[in-house]
Amino acid sequence: MSPTLRNILAFLAGLIAGGLANMGLILLGAALLPPPAGVDVNDVASINAHIHEYSFIQLFVPFLAHALGALAGGFVVAKLAASRKMLLALVIGGLNLFGGIMAVRMIPNAPMWFDALDLVAAYLPMAWLGAKLARA
Repeated sequence: MSPTLRNILAFLAGLIAGGLANMGLILLGAALLPPPAGVDVNDVASINAHIHEYSFIQLFVPFLAHALGALAGGFVVAKLAASRKMLLALVIGGLNLFGGIMAVRMIPNAPMWFDALDLVAAYLPMAWLGAKLARA
């Protein structure tokens, strides 16, 4: 297999692994810690209107999902790629960061501490750590 094709497939595997980790933790968190009464988790306007009712732990679960999703994506791509392992891991982290920025824009009423923690600590640093753990 050519190194370029291997890198492309590794990148796709990293995106999938990160997405599965993120979504799995979000679903697990929602099952263990249901949202406040009256919140429709499928409606961004409902979440935004009730975000002040979420507890610290209910907000921390999405942070963990974002962080561990980026970690998993960075780890998988760095483990499987033929070259440019750290760069590919950081691109995955950057794409996740872009999604985090869009979420912050969609839920402007979220606490500032959550937005700052999520954007600064969850994406690029965790993708970097994932690549390091894969010994990239």
